[in-house]
Amino acid sequence: MIPLESKLESSEKEFTEVRGMLEEHAFALGGNWDYDHGYFDRSLDEERMVWLRMPFDVINGNIDEDTQDLDAKIKMGRPFVLKHVYNEGLDAEAHVSPIGSLMDQFQEPVDADAEVESKWVAQAKKVLAEVEERLLH
Repeated sequence: MIPLESKLESSEKEFTEVRGMLEEHAFALGGNWDYDHGYFDRSLDEERMVWLRMPFDVINGNIDEDTQDLDAKIKMGRPFVLKHVYNEGLDAEAHVSPIGSLMDQFQEPVDADAEVESKWVAQAKKVLAEVEERLLH
């Protein structure tokens, strides 16, 4: 994981404004969000192993996708680039079972915090600059 300095860090914005603008730049609300914090994620490579992640904390209101309760104001955290390396091919640890085939479709990363090559850091900084331009002006 490589933290990136950003003009957005500590800025406070409406959740729906930030989400809408970031969706225009191929970001999505990451699956690890909760009522009080979350991440906007954008894949930087075709294999979906290198990610630009923009964390945020909810400082007022709620985020609840199921009820469309999205009146939150958020405070942006420090963005970072990370890389997840996955096994190619079949998972040798997989166990076949009727229920397991429905639930365990994805492998755990071999390395959830792999070394990030400089080209991905440069790409992340470029994307981040574009996002800063839109959100701060």
